[in-house]
Amino acid sequence: MAKKGPFKKGPIATFFLIIILLAAVISQTVMGVAKDISLGLDLQGGFEILYEVTPAVDGDVIDQNALTATVSALNQRVNVLGVSEPNIQIEGEDRIRVQLAGVEDQHTAREMLSTEAQLTFRDVNDEILLDGTDLQQNGASTGFDPNTGNPMVTLTLKDAARFAEVTNDIRLRPPGENLLVIWLDFEEGVDSYQEEVMKEEPKFLSAASVDRVIDSRDVQITGPNFTVEETNFISEILNAGSLPVQLEEIYSNSVGASLGEQAMEKTIYAGFIGVALIFLYMIIYYRFMGVMAVVTLSAYIYLVLLVFNLMNAVLTLPGIAALILGVGMAVDANILTYERIKEELRVGKSVMSAFKAGSKRALTTIMDANITSLLAAGVMFVYGTSSVQGFAVMLIVGILVSFVTAVYGARLLLGLWINSRILNKKYWLFGVKEDEIDEL
Repeated sequence: MAKKGPFKKGPIATFFLIIILLAAVISQTVMGVAKDISLGLDLQGGFEILYEVTPAVDGDVIDQNALTATVSALNQRVNVLGVSEPNIQIEGEDRIRVQLAGVEDQHTAREMLSTEAQLTFRDVNDEILLDGTDLQQNGASTGFDPNTGNPMVTLTLKDAARFAEVTNDIRLRPPGENLLVIWLDFEEGVDSYQEEVMKEEPKFLSAASVDRVIDSRDVQITGPNFTVEETNFISEILNAGSLPVQLEEIYSNSVGASLGEQAMEKTIYAGFIGVALIFLYMIIYYRFMGVMAVVTLSAYIYLVLLVFNLMNAVLTLPGIAALILGVGMAVDANILTYERIKEELRVGKSVMSAFKAGSKRALTTIMDANITSLLAAGVMFVYGTSSVQGFAVMLIVGILVSFVTAVYGARLLLGLWINSRILNKKYWLFGVKEDEIDEL
């Protein structure tokens, strides 16, 4: 057995400095981190719709490109609703699931998701001269007429030369016919929300006389009866674009805010109990090493929430379950290391030698176990539905963070105490009885 060396105060001072800094950071920021995390549909209420995607035109094919374009258009429309962190995902070969957390007005949301607006520039004979395809992406904005102060919509076209041709054609027509008429048409069956906003004359926007060539990409739409609400609606629905497919609602589910809050409270309560039992077990069975595990696991939970927040990810019930499972997996890494250390102590090695050999032996096993878990979580994320993906994301984050805390963090903190030599021959602090040690 190695002789007991002199006690070193430096490592112990470093240990307590790390603990104080860690406690200060967590205590000052943990509530802010927790509040900033976006909650999913099942935790704050809202509703979800499952759409079946069908071709808008006979002969069109619903492929991955069509589904991706539809998801992009729906995301733009959801932004109009002011929904934070919407979850819109492709499922299977012809379905799209839309989850909108915190949305209470389902009727408005449904109509906004399915509404299509067709912008057209016409002459007095109703001939279409320009349409929405000539509008630049996100080319509609709102403002106020500098002369009258009335709300107006500004449209940015793709091609100024094209607009010059149109205005030149209109200006050469006889008086009374030299009008450029702008219309905004909505698909049938979804006009109720639009009519509530537009109030009167929901399709006719303006008719301006043209007496000169306008070689510009910007077109201002003004009207004496325009309101700010109306111009905002016109701008937002035009920027959302039209859907390249037709959507048929085949399933919808609503979760009340109170129900979501109850689910969150019960899940968090159960999580606290589970984590507390894990902490208690580690302290009782592994003694001093268990205390180190509790410290690093507390840091682990904080770091997982911090990373999840920085990712702007949405926390769901499966995500909380994955967080608790991640605590168990991080504990497993501690257990593997501590058991290897105890095995080395039982064969008669010094505390220092047992710590080094046990940590080294456990690392390979820990990495193998976590790599296989990462592969499984990756498969769930790629092929799973929204709830499964939320579980997978939290699990992946947990596994990666556990390498920092449960493996290297625990080794650092325990190593400081061992390097101080204060734990030499105090085998009971490691959960090892002296009569279990071969040399003794």
